[in-house]
Amino acid sequence: MRVRSSGTAGGVAAAGPAGSVARSEAASAALAPAPVRRTGDTASIMGVPEAELTPNVQRALLTLMGEVDQLRRETEALRAKVRDLESLADRDVLLPVLNRRAFLREVSKALSLAERHDAPSALVYFDLNGFKAINDTYGHAAGDEALKVVADTLSSKLRDTDAVGRLGGDEFGVVLVLTAVEAAERKAEELADAIAEAPIHFEGLTLNLKAAWGVQALESGITPETAMAEADAAMYARKQAAA
Repeated sequence: MRVRSSGTAGGVAAAGPAGSVARSEAASAALAPAPVRRTGDTASIMGVPEAELTPNVQRALLTLMGEVDQLRRETEALRAKVRDLESLADRDVLLPVLNRRAFLREVSKALSLAERHDAPSALVYFDLNGFKAINDTYGHAAGDEALKVVADTLSSKLRDTDAVGRLGGDEFGVVLVLTAVEAAERKAEELADAIAEAPIHFEGLTLNLKAAWGVQALESGITPETAMAEADAAMYARKQAAA
């Protein structure tokens, strides 16, 4: 096999002692065990002269590299656990939606967006009609199933940028990001219709719920707590008007 060299005519390797030494060194490097090459790279990065790369130094570097790699894997595993714990801390204890604390954080984010960019979002507050009757008549298991159906229904009808949370008991909240009040009211009506149409299957029975709702614009100048209170009041007023 001919080895090309930029310093020879016609690309033929130089002959003589110099060429033989160069070929010998290249062959040795190619045949060196992977750990030796890795320790050589590490030593170069750490500024250890090649002359000092004795077998003892190589073993020490290999040990160090193994410990660093183990530490990296443990750190990645710990980060994954932290992410899982953060996700669990944000979730409702029963449903695959945000809990009240995490939902309030989403309301706060939407308010910050409105303040920075003058782009209001909207908060929808839902209260389930008929939930207490299901709970009292068929038991808590039936009530839990009803809540799961409502949570799944709301989640399936929202964008990835929106947020849904359980505010407590049979109350749910939805943040519609970058949505004006008029559009939010249309969306709230659509969601309420979807809840009413979603069948709740329990022990051979098919149950249904309805939902009252209220909407509050998430604009600059109000707090998350005020927005929640206003949306709750709007929901209650609409509920009373329909009674």
